[in-house]
Amino acid sequence: MRADRTHWIPAMLYALLKTAHVLSIVVWIGGMVFAHFFLRPATAPLEPAVRVRLMHAVLQRFFGAITVLSLVALFSGAWMMGRVAKEAVQSGGSFAMPLDWTVMSILGTLMVLVFGHIRFALYGRLRRAVQASDWTAGGAALQQIRQWVLVNLGLGLFIVAFTLLA
Repeated sequence: MRADRTHWIPAMLYALLKTAHVLSIVVWIGGMVFAHFFLRPATAPLEPAVRVRLMHAVLQRFFGAITVLSLVALFSGAWMMGRVAKEAVQSGGSFAMPLDWTVMSILGTLMVLVFGHIRFALYGRLRRAVQASDWTAGGAALQQIRQWVLVNLGLGLFIVAFTLLA
């Protein structure tokens, strides 16, 4: 009985981490698509004070979730790669990371770093502008956030396409 349990536990953990990995990416990329292509244009006709406050509130919630989900994606991906490498070596083989995994891990790490810049530097500017009721500075911060979100969205979509097509 114990031998059976020790065999399926790592497989179940791998499946759970892979599910968490994929779902975190789905929410992250989906949220960027929603914010960039639907929410931002819908708020454009609003008065600056209303628009900037609304975007601040939405981004606060979204960035809080993405802070957690980006780390879930990063650490679950690293664990899964390590697990496959460990199993290959333990079975007497060697491990050569596939190209799509290499691209995913490098660009995924870059996405987390870009998000860190958005979350901690640019969103900080937005937060300070809202606190000061400086709607011009808030609009400028939102513009910078939008540009970097577009970079991350491009990276994310490239990773998805590359890994599915490789």
